[in-house]
Amino acid sequence: MTNNKVSFNILTNCCDTPESMDALSTLPIAIIGAGPVGLAAAAHLVSKNEKFILIESGSSVGSNILKWGHVRLFSPWQYNIDKVALELLQESGWKSPELEALPYGKDIARDYLIPLANLPQIKPFIKLNSKVIAIRKHGLDKMKNAKRDEQSFVLYVEKQGQTERIEAKAVIDATGTWGQPNPVNADNVWTRDEESLKSNITYGIPDISGKLRSKFEHKRVAVVGGGHSAINTILELSNLEETEIVWILRKNRVEDAYGGEDLDALPARGQLGSRIHQLVDSGKITVHTPFLIHQVKAAGDTLTIHGTTKNEESIIYDINEIIANTGSRPDFDFLREIRLDIDSATESVSKLAPLIDPNLHSCGTVRPHGEAELRQPEKNFYLVGMKSYGRAPTFLMATGYEQVRSVVAHLTGDQEAAKRVELDLPETGVCSTNLIAKSSCC
Repeated sequence: MTNNKVSFNILTNCCDTPESMDALSTLPIAIIGAGPVGLAAAAHLVSKNEKFILIESGSSVGSNILKWGHVRLFSPWQYNIDKVALELLQESGWKSPELEALPYGKDIARDYLIPLANLPQIKPFIKLNSKVIAIRKHGLDKMKNAKRDEQSFVLYVEKQGQTERIEAKAVIDATGTWGQPNPVNADNVWTRDEESLKSNITYGIPDISGKLRSKFEHKRVAVVGGGHSAINTILELSNLEETEIVWILRKNRVEDAYGGEDLDALPARGQLGSRIHQLVDSGKITVHTPFLIHQVKAAGDTLTIHGTTKNEESIIYDINEIIANTGSRPDFDFLREIRLDIDSATESVSKLAPLIDPNLHSCGTVRPHGEAELRQPEKNFYLVGMKSYGRAPTFLMATGYEQVRSVVAHLTGDQEAAKRVELDLPETGVCSTNLIAKSSCC
């Protein structure tokens, strides 16, 4: 598999627009975000001998994954490697890890993403330390219709204090949601109170057993959230000396956080639920659920968490540290000039919302989907990966790989492949539709 040399159009004025559809076809496809899904998109474009540019705001590919590199995934390697990327790597003599093994985040970056990015078909087309701050259609603002589909995209890219404009015929946004955590309060509104307490509130999954051990050991720590990240965090905290754990969830019952346990087709994911179940039953964790946080206040050297439980006002006292595993949200600010179809509740791609909305569907697996479901009003613009799910928490890497396989097939003219389904995901062992009725769907 080879890739033609790419000559990128760096625009210098408003009139440098393609004069014909032939000129548009010579432009590269721009991928934003060099994580697993973005690099998979690059691999698929290489396989189609299609020009591309891959733009990454971090100093390395997989920069967001490296921030949680200490975390072990519950999905084995076989679900974390894109099939076409695997073919490219094997052609270079790369040795595959044991496919049944469970990698850490740092393993994904070191043993898969970095070797993939270093392939000669990909490396020359990666721009690191480059942040996309805006995208528009060339010569048109968001409201203009005239020959809109015939115009190129213009990406405004900041690097080392300078801004350049890069022209592309299509855009694949794989930026994810990692950098936009939700606040701890139940209203999901960032307030000055929470901003002022950031030294005592840690977002994401901190390196509790490593460099941040002293921050949490011998402390009373509140973990906010009811998903796998919160469970991982609590299990790590439980290994520290004299650390008191307070678990705050919005779920009606703590049992709802355990998942399928023994019924989960991913054993490691099921074991997370079983281990936290045992820890709660042992009394080593103080559980507050359902608890809706309204405000966090400083009280001398500690924090107080104010909220309601079962419609009654309640306060949790003497908290030293808070770890917020409350999910994240997509960043649409740099897409203000792009026409998007986004679900108003989940902030996902609209056609995905009925499949992933936790108000309607609690399955950890989602029916396969591809280019047709991801298609936006702006022709040849796609949100893929975690960002396509918006605020929904059920994304798996394999889903993103299937998305970009289908999108790249469509963009390169292979409509049969674009429509084909090539995804097989493991069952969670727990699933319901219409959460009030709790009826089984799996």
